[in-house]
Amino acid sequence: MTETVRLPLDEARALTVQALSRAGLSPEHCEALADTVMAGQIDECHSHGLYRVLGCVRSIREGKVNATAVPEVIDHAPGIVRVDAKHGFSPLAFRLGLPLLQEKARTQGVAALAINNCFHFSALWPEVERIAAAGLAALAMTPSHSWVAPAGGTKPVFGTNPIAFSWPRPGPFPFVFDFATSAAARGEIELHRRAGKPIPEGWAIDSDGLPTTDAEAAMAGAMLTFGGHKGSALAAMVELMAGPLIGDLTSRESQIFDAGLGAAPCHGELLLAFDPNLLSGGRATENAERAEALFDAIIGQGARLPSQRRYTARQRSEAAGSVEIPKPLHDDLLALLA
Repeated sequence: MTETVRLPLDEARALTVQALSRAGLSPEHCEALADTVMAGQIDECHSHGLYRVLGCVRSIREGKVNATAVPEVIDHAPGIVRVDAKHGFSPLAFRLGLPLLQEKARTQGVAALAINNCFHFSALWPEVERIAAAGLAALAMTPSHSWVAPAGGTKPVFGTNPIAFSWPRPGPFPFVFDFATSAAARGEIELHRRAGKPIPEGWAIDSDGLPTTDAEAAMAGAMLTFGGHKGSALAAMVELMAGPLIGDLTSRESQIFDAGLGAAPCHGELLLAFDPNLLSGGRATENAERAEALFDAIIGQGARLPSQRRYTARQRSEAAGSVEIPKPLHDDLLALLA
């Protein structure tokens, strides 16, 4: 069993900021990335927590990422915000574009935020949760590198292509789902590889197109979509909506741009925000009650809403004031400070 290290929350965040800063990332980017990394770690989603710092530092060192990029926010149209990330990481671009997106959604009913030329490494739920906190529903999607084979194929075409959705609710937690259109997140396979554990069947195929439970073989082969042709169709939708639609790279093009360096994917991200009051004709309160009746019908029969496990983990981490990570990961993070 892998030995673990428990870190106070402020120490875990400081370690994240120090490692990123030592790699040359600007203070503004360090703070934005630390927010995203800590959101994953506090929710005990280890594939999107402190482990991601290693990939961010590697991406900076490979020279692809603009570590001091200042994103440019563009008021493009009444319902459209564009942010040119200038080949920096995406969290800062999102942070800077969010206020204008919210303003336009409240004015127009629906608004889009298109982030271009960004290096994306993170979960989407922290972003759609931020939008829901403003009383808006949200949808987000992004491609990645071409790691995933289409249904019926054996060669990578799609990225893991996550989709996230949020719906504002009374209380501290919105209704949120965030899932890859691949059978698992790429980071989950990497964590299995680091731990020397087999991956579940149905996650990937090897370089010969044969099913595999070996994480190394999966990384060299191709991941699979969830739900067969249905996940494959959704993955294609994400490629189109967050690629050509907003004038940015597909996962295959991102892979070519990487040129074998293994940096974070470079592409675009599309976020949509919806104002429940405008879209319902001013009947937001009435319709929120209908939404709550839907949630009650789900929970009332013993089923679980998406993100309930994360929210429970969040409360546990915040109550403890600390997070737990594998000791090998802690050692790797400390090595970044050497």
